[in-house]
Amino acid sequence: MNKSTVFQIGNRLAKTMDRRDAFIQAWAIVRKGAVSFSVRGVTVGSRQEALKRLSGYAPDQVRAFLVPEPENKFDSHAIAVMVGVQYGRGLYCLGYIPANETAKAAAIRGRASIKVLAGDICGARLTLEV
Repeated sequence: MNKSTVFQIGNRLAKTMDRRDAFIQAWAIVRKGAVSFSVRGVTVGSRQEALKRLSGYAPDQVRAFLVPEPENKFDSHAIAVMVGVQYGRGLYCLGYIPANETAKAAAIRGRASIKVLAGDICGARLTLEV
């Protein structure tokens, strides 16, 4: 277990919560090696069609990025899940990290590899591996 990773995640989480709780969560994330989120908003617009198309690609061909949206009119802490495929054109907004999980996602953003698990009308699962 990498203690420096725990400290970096813990310090980022401590900006939004009690320091003790932040480090407990950081240890849990690093110990587990990953954290998963349900992506919200996948029923808006043509996102269901995008999920169908993504399911046709091998997991290693799908790339995902977490993009903060401070100018989002509904939530200034919103984090968009942008996806694309290898050799594809551009990125597509698949949905958003749930509002109650944005602090955790922001704390490990840039320190984790991201996997989008296939989704359906109920939503998509996103796994961040630390």
